[in-house]
Amino acid sequence: MDATHRVVCRDDLFNPLTSMGLQLSCILVISHFFHLVLKALGQPGPIAQIFAGMVLGPSALSNLKSVKGFFFQTTAADFYQVFGLFCRIIFMFLIGLETDIPYVRRNFRLASTIAYSGALMGSIFGLGASFFLQHQLEEDDHFKSTFVCVMMLILAYTASPVVIRLAAELKFDTSDVGRLAIASSLIAEMSCLLLFNFMLACHSGKLFKYGFYCLFLSVFVIVTNKYLSNWFNKRNLNQKYLKNPEVFVILSLVIGSAMFMEWANYNSIINCFVVGLMFPREGKTARTMLHKLTYSVHNFVLPIYFGYIGFQFNGVWLNNWRNVLIVLILVLLSIGSKLCGTLAACRYLKIPLNEGVLLGFLLNLKGHADLLFIGSASKLLIVWSPKAFNLLLISIVLNTIISGPVVAFLMRREERLFGNMRTALEIQDPDEELRLLACVYGPRQAPAILGLISALSGSQTAPTTPYLMHLIELLKKRRTKLSYHELEQDELSDEEDYGGNDVVGIHEAVDAFTAETKIFMHAGKAVSSFATLYEDVSIIAEDLRVSIILLPFHKHQRIDGKMDSGKEGIRTTNQKVLRHAPCSVGIIVSRGIEGVPGFSQQLGFECIQQVATLFFGGPDDREAVAWSRRIAAHPRVNLTVIRFQSASASSLASASASSVQNSQTDNASDDDDGMLMALSRLETGNGRNEVDNTYLSDFYNRYVTSGQVGYVEKNVNSAAETAAALRSIGDKYSLFIVGKGGRGHSPLTTGICDWEECPELGTVGDLLASSDINVNGSILIIQQHRQLKKDLMGD
Repeated sequence: MDATHRVVCRDDLFNPLTSMGLQLSCILVISHFFHLVLKALGQPGPIAQIFAGMVLGPSALSNLKSVKGFFFQTTAADFYQVFGLFCRIIFMFLIGLETDIPYVRRNFRLASTIAYSGALMGSIFGLGASFFLQHQLEEDDHFKSTFVCVMMLILAYTASPVVIRLAAELKFDTSDVGRLAIASSLIAEMSCLLLFNFMLACHSGKLFKYGFYCLFLSVFVIVTNKYLSNWFNKRNLNQKYLKNPEVFVILSLVIGSAMFMEWANYNSIINCFVVGLMFPREGKTARTMLHKLTYSVHNFVLPIYFGYIGFQFNGVWLNNWRNVLIVLILVLLSIGSKLCGTLAACRYLKIPLNEGVLLGFLLNLKGHADLLFIGSASKLLIVWSPKAFNLLLISIVLNTIISGPVVAFLMRREERLFGNMRTALEIQDPDEELRLLACVYGPRQAPAILGLISALSGSQTAPTTPYLMHLIELLKKRRTKLSYHELEQDELSDEEDYGGNDVVGIHEAVDAFTAETKIFMHAGKAVSSFATLYEDVSIIAEDLRVSIILLPFHKHQRIDGKMDSGKEGIRTTNQKVLRHAPCSVGIIVSRGIEGVPGFSQQLGFECIQQVATLFFGGPDDREAVAWSRRIAAHPRVNLTVIRFQSASASSLASASASSVQNSQTDNASDDDDGMLMALSRLETGNGRNEVDNTYLSDFYNRYVTSGQVGYVEKNVNSAAETAAALRSIGDKYSLFIVGKGGRGHSPLTTGICDWEECPELGTVGDLLASSDINVNGSILIIQQHRQLKKDLMGD
């Protein structure tokens, strides 16, 4: 009786499900250890996870009989396949949800050319080598044509999950090269999987019938998700995220459709990716799915999945020189084909050689669907011999193990290639993509920030990629004798509760902004004390490679029009960001009069927003003009550039120029002769004003002469006259844009008021933001990136 009981207990303990759970736990533990060691050497997480699987697999620990008997039980393979299937479903849905659709749409020709060039060259190499490899791998001649097709797919394929995780780990996923590599890998992977499913369908006529069912099911899930998302968004108005049962409903649809496709002998990766790709991006439903899936997938699902790839690596098959030679040939064919194809495409597209080499190694990363090409998914097409399966698997794993460190080495060697080269707006082409980071501390500041971003949506040729960061003060923990269950809700230390109800208000403003402008806003948050919050802002801005940071002013306008101070910590954070930011910085002061729609509201009203850009000279003012040219294309923005200059300096240019200047001082340049004379004055100048004149002359030729922007000159002789001129236009515009400083000791602005209340706004910005001047519009104060300012002007 006791012996029988012990046997039953042993069988209950050592079953495939238990061994799989222990194996997954070991992979996580070992991968974390490897990650700590390899991270110091600059190696990414997926490489460490594959190494962890190799250590646990038959190449190392599983050589021990006790370990092998525990992990390699008779029915364990079925459990591993089912778990791997659920992993693929979840992370491919998440990859589709995270895909930057506007970027892929804008750069589809570029990405597809690189993807298909590498895939085509891989197919050619695979076709040429397959006849030799079939004999060496001891494959049956009955499967000759199928073997050739599968070899072509293996060499043409790129594993997009590995590329995405590698780029994220090495922090170049937001760079131009990283985004292009991710888009190319997705195109290559989906194309190869589509061909693989087509091969499965051609093998059996019945599969075509199921193919139509699968297509109908995918369309049904996409349409259903759209209506469910809208319904859940309206149903949870006062909540941060959806409830767990609602999340379960959406995931059930995704998993159910994928399971049906697997039952029909089709691969479900494309379905899961497309469902995520077509999922509605606005509202709290998409935010909830990203919030729920991102942490679990990146920290548990993908590490285990990559670890399982290494777990299947069986180095025992490398026991003779012939097998080693076969693996070496496969690895060299894969690397060589990807490099040749990618470099040929980059030469055609005029992409630099160093970027082409990096793209080639990135697109050589494998280890995802390759396992399906040689695994159970291909059992309808071909029966693999143990030698062929293991040697192909070894070559697939080695490709990633080789390419990953090479990419990390190239990234360190070409560090400038991954740096943010667009740290200011002045040096950017106005038709290039603008990436910006907008920061808010609460819902009150969101309308002003979103109003500025919505003004950027007018141009059809200059896309905008905005990121919204909710900055939350981390309060010090209060000592208490109360138990955890006796604490109030606002006393709990759960990170999810930071921000309180402010998060709901900010999300509502973002949802309204997305519905109005069709610009998708990437939202996040940073939780820190005010002493170190600026570091989080700077690090995030550097990681996202943005060109400008938008910050809210620490004061807000009261009903009587006076400016009321907010938290002092907001002001100190703004000041530190201005000093340490890795790009340009803008501070928005929200002002307006009651009953009149100001610029803080989104530009969807019938009224035209009057915007003035004040130009005194210097790098910061040029940066303000560079921002202005971005919003000039908006149909509801009427932009006027007002240049303040010394009347005495202007008279030195020429007598004829002075006469025209006096007649055009306070009027827009509508007359052609006036434009030409104003342009001639812009082209005159010397010393430090030469850069200003050249820049403003180019702006004048492109925007003013075409009638898109108005241009006014104001002649003043002192700071007092400048202040008087600013007071005279205070009620004419809903937004003033001005540079913080960088003009040297200009007599037009030095000592513009008796004292500066907020030096971080500059002299002009401080005057406009003060309660002493009647300004009915908001003020945007811009500081150009300090390093660029030193490089261009030496200021």
